[in-house]
Amino acid sequence: MEHHFQVQGMTCGHCERAVTQALKALDPQAQVQIDRTSGRVTVQSDKPREPLAAAIAEEGYSVAT
Repeated sequence: MEHHFQVQGMTCGHCERAVTQALKALDPQAQVQIDRTSGRVTVQSDKPREPLAAAIAEEGYSVAT
């Protein structure tokens, strides 16, 4: 499944890595694409949307639902 998230607070490469690592910790097979400028995070994963959003939020970023 492809999930799209609008994420606020990502300002640098470290932010992108933190979000990517959090998502891959939940699903090591996930494919993650991040457009930091627009705040758009696209995740290809078999996991449901809610745990993926929670993983991003646990890193300290605001996730629009």
